[in-house]
Parts: sequence; structure tokens; C-alpha cells
Amino acid sequence: MSINQSFRFSTAPMMEWTDRNCRAFHRVLSRRARLYTEMVTANAVIFGDRERLIGFSDAEHPVAVQLGGSDPAALAKAAAICADWGYAEVNLNVGCPSDRVQGGNFGACLMRSPALVADCVAAMKAEVSIPVTVKCRIGVDEQDPEAALDALADAVLAAGADALIVHARKAWLEGLSPKENRDIPPLDYGRVHRLKQRLPHVPISINGGIASLEEAQAQLAHVDGVMLGRAAYHQPELLLRVDSLFFGEADPHEDAFAAVEAFEPHIAAHLATGGRLHDITRHMLGLFTGRPGARAFRRRLAIDGVKADAGLDVLRAAVDEVRRAEGRRDDRRMLVA
Repeated sequence: MSINQSFRFSTAPMMEWTDRNCRAFHRVLSRRARLYTEMVTANAVIFGDRERLIGFSDAEHPVAVQLGGSDPAALAKAAAICADWGYAEVNLNVGCPSDRVQGGNFGACLMRSPALVADCVAAMKAEVSIPVTVKCRIGVDEQDPEAALDALADAVLAAGADALIVHARKAWLEGLSPKENRDIPPLDYGRVHRLKQRLPHVPISINGGIASLEEAQAQLAHVDGVMLGRAAYHQPELLLRVDSLFFGEADPHEDAFAAVEAFEPHIAAHLATGGRLHDITRHMLGLFTGRPGARAFRRRLAIDGVKADAGLDVLRAAVDEVRRAEGRRDDRRMLVA
């Protein structure tokens, strides 16, 4: 499969959200969406508990690891470790605006240092055969997005980067919190579209503020791929249509009820090793968003799912809240008809 095809739809790397349980759940919903880990720093990969930090199941594939850092040697070593662990791609974070990454001189602040980012990419490319990609913003602070994004893109592509994922907002490192940086800087999809027009042979994916699969499909008229973050996490049911809409393949399950049943073996295995139900169901709270019984589903998991002895029976009871609510709705419709 070409990198353009594999990048057609992906879910974004999100700190404290896209852990291995979240990815396992999303993989049940879509066989083809490309999944990304939370950002993990290069030094954490080198010196930390690798099973905890970068462990994953083969069932998650295609899955990519996102690295944070600005030391080419450390990133190269971490990339090699991740490649040996079986990841399909190594992605370098040049977009996170948190205080932590600013203190470590990585993430979005690297938009100011395209030559350094290029050195990082070149070092990783020298160590791995899997794709090395960059996820960036269109600029930071007072930078001109036209010049800043072109400079970053040209530098990393010259160094061998295989693809770019662009969050279509500036990051304001001074004056805005990380949360505010996800919403307040205005979206500028046109800037990413112009980058693709200038670089027609480079795989480019767009990220930021895309709230539906219909919006994502519209973006594919301008770029090679679309990455959804909060929309996919908070409304995971939309992932059930990704395979048919974006890859022309059969969707894995008829509906969310069938997907939950298919996910039960993963949950049972997690519980059998001493894990807690909440480790997994916290990623499922938005599954039935907008449907009758969704609030009762969330309430049941929020109250009973966090208990130390919570098991699959709690999840099944929560799902039954939705089944019953939908049954009552259908009964009322029949009476009206």
C-alpha cells in the first residue's frame, strides 16, 4: 500500500487519551484507520519502561508512534527502538504547545528551528526503514504562516521526511494554554491546501477542527489524508463508517452494539491480568452520543464502571440502557404511526 493510501484517514495522537486501550477500541471500529500513540519523548523510549510506554498489540496495526524531542541522536536511537518493536511509522511532534514541551525545546517551538527539525528527521531516517513523518502547525506566535510552513516543510522533506501532517492552526506559545491552542487560533485550511498545491507529489494530511466524516471527505479534494482528533474520540461511533467511505471496503460491524460485543474479549483479557474496567470504558463514554439512552450509558459507566470490582456485566448493563431507550422510542413511533 502506498503511503498516500495509508494516510487517507487517521486518528490523532492525543496525550492521556490515545493509549493502547483506546487504540484497541478504535481498531474494532475501523480496520483501516491509521492509529497514533500518545506522544512519548525520545529519552523515555530509551531509558523508560518500554512495555508500558510503547507496548502495543499487533491487532492495532496500522499503528504509528509519535516521538517528542529535539536531539537528533536521541531521536534516532528511539526511532530504531520503535521500529524494532514493530511500529508502521515514526512521527515527530512539531505541534504540541504545552509548557512541558517548551521547557524541553521540542513540540511546536521547533517551528522556529526548521534546520534542527531537518537534522532530527535525517538522523531518524538513517536508522529506520519505516516511514518518518512530521506533524506540525502552520506557524507559532508572530510567524507568517506562509513563510513558516514552507520553511519547515522544505527543510524536513530535503532531509527525507516521507509525509507531513499539518494542524491547520498557529500555536500561540505566549498567552494561550494548550487547551486554548486547540480552539482559539483560527483554522486556516487554505494554507494547508496551498502547501499541497506547491508540493503535489508529497503526501500531506490535514488536521484540526474537522468534526464529521463528511467534512473529512470534502478535505480529500485538496489533500491526501485527513486526521481526526477530538471528533473521533468523543464520537467514536463515526469510525464505524470509515472503511467504506474512505477505503471502499466493508465496515467491520453493523452498528455500535455489535462493535461492543466484538470488543469484549479485549476487555476480558485486560480484566484477567488485573486491569480495571475504567481503564477501557473511559474511552467509550461517547460511543452512543446523540442516541436515546446515551446519558444513562455514560452515567452507568461513570458510577459503576470506576469501582474496583467492575466487570463486563457493568458495560453490558450500560449498553442495555441504550437498547431499552431506543426500544421505547421505536414503540412511541409505532403508536404515532
